[in-house]
Amino acid sequence: MISFRQRAAKGLQVGDSFTVSRRFSEEDIQRFASISRDYNPVHFDARFAEARGFRAPVSHGLLTASLVTEIGGQIGWLASGMTFHFKKPVYVGDTITCHWVITDIDEKGRATAAITMTNEDNIIVMEAQTSGVVPGVKERAILAQMLQEGDPTNGVTTPRE
Repeated sequence: MISFRQRAAKGLQVGDSFTVSRRFSEEDIQRFASISRDYNPVHFDARFAEARGFRAPVSHGLLTASLVTEIGGQIGWLASGMTFHFKKPVYVGDTITCHWVITDIDEKGRATAAITMTNEDNIIVMEAQTSGVVPGVKERAILAQMLQEGDPTNGVTTPRE
């Protein structure tokens, strides 16, 4: 199986798609709160979450959205914009699958991608779009060299395709 980074080194094209899945834990939510300093009680207090109409505390929306940046980081996408539409809550223990499809690339390498995230019940929890710049010839050569060196700065686990 070709990795996301290997595909990027060969040159990204319209129609390329990437999929990753992740289960969000209570520790993930705690760590994200520590980094983002977002301690909204909807993420931590069951009473507050229930008062908001949720069955339990929910994951931060941007923690869930980080799956977009996981894929972008793997393919060397330099983001210039992102929009998110949060459709359903994500709870501790939910496994979220992010499916990303490149929908357009112009002659200067500016691109857009459409993203859909679903939970383990195949319910859409988020829709998103990102715009950015794909790696050009020079960057692809560096990606290829990094791959030959064992890609030591890449902390990824094996992605799903």
